[in-house]
Amino acid sequence: MTALPGPPLLLVTDRRQAVAPLPTILKLAFAAGCRFASIREKDLSNPEQVALAKEIFPLARRFGVSLLLHGDPEIADAAGLAGVHLPAGSDPAIARSILREGALIGISVHGPAEAARLDSGLVDYAVAGPAFETASKPGYGPALGPAGLAAIVAASRVPVLAIGGISAKTIPAVAAAGVAGIAVMGGVMRAADPGAEIRGLLSAWDAAAQPRPR
Repeated sequence: MTALPGPPLLLVTDRRQAVAPLPTILKLAFAAGCRFASIREKDLSNPEQVALAKEIFPLARRFGVSLLLHGDPEIADAAGLAGVHLPAGSDPAIARSILREGALIGISVHGPAEAARLDSGLVDYAVAGPAFETASKPGYGPALGPAGLAAIVAASRVPVLAIGGISAKTIPAVAAAGVAGIAVMGGVMRAADPGAEIRGLLSAWDAAAQPRPR
């Protein structure tokens, strides 16, 4: 199992929500400390996704960011990215056979049963959601809440990141549920100052993830 990039904040793109061009938002996010990102633009054709990834890749490399692609491992491989994030129900063995050794492979899960089936020899992390109601995907759910996240964490043999409604205010609750990190999309894509949003999220995570004094 490949270790997750640190800090454990995965930024997922969505150019339809973005208030500025993706490279602009990502540059600000990377400069603010984000070191883990994934391109999620599935409505684009395969060649368009490869072209976008290759446009962003030099920026990611400059900041030491592990850049993945949400969706097809063959597209991630063609773009030379660090790995792929798979939709729920995908076969990670196929992705592992396509990508180079050491590539990061993540997958979405929505419940403990899915998490329990994950093979740590094939999957490096899981993203569980929606943690809370989210403006990015209204009506998508039901929301897991802290108890649902904790059940997924307990069932999973790989690190779990929480997604959906993640903000500085909700981070303490998801950290208390035992997740290894967070994933964010719309809150950063829509932010007037993406860098400030990232810094606020990282600060909240650092505070919430600190070991509590005994």
